[in-house]
Amino acid sequence: MIKIYGSMLCKDCVKCLQDLDQAGVAYEYLSITEDLRNLKAFLKLRETRSEFAPIREGDSIGIPCILTEEDALTFDWSGWL
Repeated sequence: MIKIYGSMLCKDCVKCLQDLDQAGVAYEYLSITEDLRNLKAFLKLRETRSEFAPIREGDSIGIPCILTEEDALTFDWSGWL
């Protein structure tokens, strides 16, 4: 099952979850603003994964972040669908 790191304070995260629900995709949602364990896991990904390099250099947080079962990261849920 895929994991989605995000926050309901983020309009892109809300849209991502709506699109995944509409497509019938099973996922585990991990809120980085409601659970510090999820925030810590997300920050570890953000600090260590090369996929976050352009995000770290810019002004973005990097959510929604989709972690697939194959351990791939993507931020483009519509392209992934």
